[in-house]
Amino acid sequence: MASRASHILLVLSAFFAGLVVFLAVFLYATGQFGGGGGSGSSAVGGPFKLTDQDGKVITAADFKGKPFLVFFGYTHCPDVCPTTLFDMSEVMRALGPDADRTAGLFISVDPDRDTPAVLKEYLSSFDPHLRGATGNEAELGKVEKEYRVYAKKVPTGKDGDYSMDHSAIVYLMDKSGRFVAPFRLDRKPQDSASELRKYL
Repeated sequence: MASRASHILLVLSAFFAGLVVFLAVFLYATGQFGGGGGSGSSAVGGPFKLTDQDGKVITAADFKGKPFLVFFGYTHCPDVCPTTLFDMSEVMRALGPDADRTAGLFISVDPDRDTPAVLKEYLSSFDPHLRGATGNEAELGKVEKEYRVYAKKVPTGKDGDYSMDHSAIVYLMDKSGRFVAPFRLDRKPQDSASELRKYL
């Protein structure tokens, strides 16, 4: 009996230890860890100044007044990026006329290859409510830090070619440009659209 009780106590201890670790990671990721008094909305995201696919300066102020989705990736990405942008496009289509009241932003993590012209051609395959943004290494590095994005160049060994390892979170930002939560695309576009409508 004592052995059974010890086993149950051990399982419960492991469960609560795991719960504590999960909460610590969650609070850190949302900027609420450490008693700084900040919230998740202030810990993720921030001002930026980049160049869009038309060669025009684009800043966070361009999105004020509408909720928007942010995704970091690169045009040479073989799978995750085009799939995510397709899913974002489907959400915009499901929104119908309400899509004009929101936006999607695709920020490159590959400044060496993703010029405005490359972004423009690439995004022509997706919904027109999705805008692209690129910049030099310092500009993109600043935005990646603000959004807590991981991005690293990985040589492939083929004539100097490379791929990019990067995090694949879609960020939901509110009308004030504050981070709300990671946005789920693993559901019907209509369900994702209904979620986004809550922030219009």
